[in-house]
Amino acid sequence: MMALSTIDLLNVWEHGLDQPLAKRALSLLASAHPDASPNELAKLSIGQRDSKLLMLREFAFGSNLECIATCPTCKEQLEFAFRTDEIRAKSEINSIEPHSLELDGYEIQFRLPNSLDLIAISNFDDIHSARNLLLKNCILRVTRDGKIESFENVLEEVIEAVSARMSEIDPQADTKLSLVCPSCEHAWQADFDIISFFWREIDAWAQRTLLEVVYLASAYGWREADILNMSPWRRHFYLGALGG
Repeated sequence: MMALSTIDLLNVWEHGLDQPLAKRALSLLASAHPDASPNELAKLSIGQRDSKLLMLREFAFGSNLECIATCPTCKEQLEFAFRTDEIRAKSEINSIEPHSLELDGYEIQFRLPNSLDLIAISNFDDIHSARNLLLKNCILRVTRDGKIESFENVLEEVIEAVSARMSEIDPQADTKLSLVCPSCEHAWQADFDIISFFWREIDAWAQRTLLEVVYLASAYGWREADILNMSPWRRHFYLGALGG
């Protein structure tokens, strides 16, 4: 994986403005992995993908992350910070080969969800239907007492066990933050989605950077490409000289 230049990151941002989050993630990885095929990147498990996105975020903006959360009990807003290495999970995954689970007479062969699965459910409003479709697509074969079963006939508790096993194998796909409200002392776990967080940062950064281009181009007549090829420190120096 390579770090993205200012121009590379702006190109990904522009290209991803009308894309769902899962496709934005793939666009970021494709730019950082120019030698990898789109299919190879799309078939990474969600945890493998997110691990790479964490690394890419470190390259772009550093390892410190600052977040805001709302307490579900008293609605107090919390500001907190953590580091990428605090949420980087150890994974059992060595490849994208199928996995299996035996439970209550069932033998289930499954693969881990990937970006293509998330893209397939990106337009679903009903979370339950989206979850069921995702799991159905990831379950490759089901037998019960040696006989083939359809997904629709599998007991819900068995489906839950498969989902739990997926999380065990690929923990980076389901990152949780343990939070405590300083006002009411309520403790809870909040989901953390690296692509949502990273994309918000990229969006804010891209708009600031393009405004810098406007100021510098207007003042000095420089081309956009020349301005973007400058280091951030040099651009900020010139902006400071203009009082920007």
